[in-house]
Amino acid sequence: MTPARTVDIQEFINSRPLSRYQLTVLTLCFLVVAADGFDTAAVGYIAPALRAQWGATPAQLAPLFGAGLFGLMSGAFVFGPLADKVGRRAILVFATAAFGVASIASASATTIEGLTIWRFITGIGLGGAMPAAITMTSEYCPERSRSLLVMTMFCGFTMGGALGGLSAAALIADFGWQGVLVLGGVLPLVLAVVLLFVLPESVRYLVLKGGNDARVAGILKRVDPVPELDGAQFTGVRKVPGSPVRQLFNPGLVAGTLLLWLTFFMSLLVFYLLTSWLPTLLNTAGQTPRSASLIALLLPIGSTVGAIVIGLLMDGFNPHAVLFGSYAVAAAFILLLGLSTASAALLVLAVFGAGLGTGGSQIGINALAAGYYPTASRATGVSWANAVGRTGSVLGSMVGGYLLSLGWALATVFAVAAVPALLAGIALVAKGRLQPAPEMAAAAMPEVRAAQ
Repeated sequence: MTPARTVDIQEFINSRPLSRYQLTVLTLCFLVVAADGFDTAAVGYIAPALRAQWGATPAQLAPLFGAGLFGLMSGAFVFGPLADKVGRRAILVFATAAFGVASIASASATTIEGLTIWRFITGIGLGGAMPAAITMTSEYCPERSRSLLVMTMFCGFTMGGALGGLSAAALIADFGWQGVLVLGGVLPLVLAVVLLFVLPESVRYLVLKGGNDARVAGILKRVDPVPELDGAQFTGVRKVPGSPVRQLFNPGLVAGTLLLWLTFFMSLLVFYLLTSWLPTLLNTAGQTPRSASLIALLLPIGSTVGAIVIGLLMDGFNPHAVLFGSYAVAAAFILLLGLSTASAALLVLAVFGAGLGTGGSQIGINALAAGYYPTASRATGVSWANAVGRTGSVLGSMVGGYLLSLGWALATVFAVAAVPALLAGIALVAKGRLQPAPEMAAAAMPEVRAAQ
């Protein structure tokens, strides 16, 4: 009896050019993250209308902002392990539909308290969708271009936030603040239906679970129809003992896990400090509210450019060294922000550079985390790193107000803001020395080749 042909799943993906089918998966994940970015940013755009309609004070609005972030954190903690248990596709479809329904329901709120509760529920869905999209994208990418492709997909988040800003003014004028939330719900609901019929399950996840050889072969024929895969057995994915959460703390991964968490915490702290308070800080430095808002727009633009550049570099060089350099660039430009208030040209350069370093690096560490963890715990690793980082985002959104209340000079405020960026870079240097390549940690863990 002729033995069945054995196919290593990652070698199959690595040995072929990126197919139209893989690009379809990446595009769908991009759209999920864009819808995520739109909904995450929505509350910031409707806040002025809420103040006008309900007479809400900044103190009353603060819990509204925090509720979404706490929801994101909760969703990431819950849905990451579920995605490793029941599959990436199911969680991606469910979480996308869930935050769509919750966003539409938010539009029915008649009090700040009611809206705050719905924003928390919306955040839970948002927190589950993003890590699942990162994981799905990573597992369909060839390793030679994984960082670039994951980071390009993740740019959907900043683009979705920008779309929210562009559409908010017209929607609020015609439909009130409710129009922004309804659109932010309809888009992901339509997308969830498309995902249900078009998005495949991760082939690496199917190999990990076993007993899916025919299904895997059918998906891979969409990637490349030439090879004969009927009757093939698929290997190349590690089966690791223990729950996905426990695996994060196995000897081969625990040090890297803790250093990634420190990096995510510091990275999101400085990023949200800048995104939340930069227009106010620029206004304090003498810019008009309009010019402060326009200059602050260069922060997400810089983040998008930074993601592409850093992704290219991470695929060609040591990713830890690249990210350390990008965080060092972020710290330098944040320092320059405090020294360039007298020059509009320098201010524009400094904001763009700060976005390139902070936002670009933040997207980069998501790609790094996706490559660091084995398939069995990848969704959990990515989502829990994001969840821990969200505590930094909450702190960052509060720190700006505290620093302003101290009456410090802007140069001092920005010097303090540069410190978390440096700490994030140092944590990555330490991780890189412990595990020079992202996959080495996974290779050090006990493994059993999937043998169906």
